[in-house]
Amino acid sequence: MTLLISNDDGVTAPGLKLLHQVLMPIMTCKVVAPDNDCSGAGSSITLGRPLRIKKHDNGFFSVDGTPTDAVHLAINCLMDDDLPERVISGINYGANLGDDVLYSGTVAAAMEGRFMAKTAIALSSCGKTEKNKHYGSGAGRSALYGRDPGFTQGNHFKY
Repeated sequence: MTLLISNDDGVTAPGLKLLHQVLMPIMTCKVVAPDNDCSGAGSSITLGRPLRIKKHDNGFFSVDGTPTDAVHLAINCLMDDDLPERVISGINYGANLGDDVLYSGTVAAAMEGRFMAKTAIALSSCGKTEKNKHYGSGAGRSALYGRDPGFTQGNHFKY
């Protein structure tokens, strides 16, 4: 199985790196994310200029656009030879609760994956201090998402 990992906090975000670290041993992963923090970008796309893609030394790709741009380009341009079955966005630095989901770039990246006919999920951390960042919990949950086909079909409550 191939997985696309993205986010809205940027290609160097710790939540993104942890997701990749946890998921890489159990599936093929490609990371494509914005080149900087795009929190609050929602589902916006870049229209007025060409987008640039950069490959980093760690194999990650960055796009000088929004989270939606990153997922769209990944699926339509970068992953032609190995399309992802699933898209996971996060782990966001900060909660996405209530109305926040309307503005969240993390949620927008997952929604773009869904618009591209991929199973998608967005993960966020509720804590904003070093002590309260729970990236490990989100990463553990993402491993279930990656391994168990039933997890994406509403059967995840058995865990």
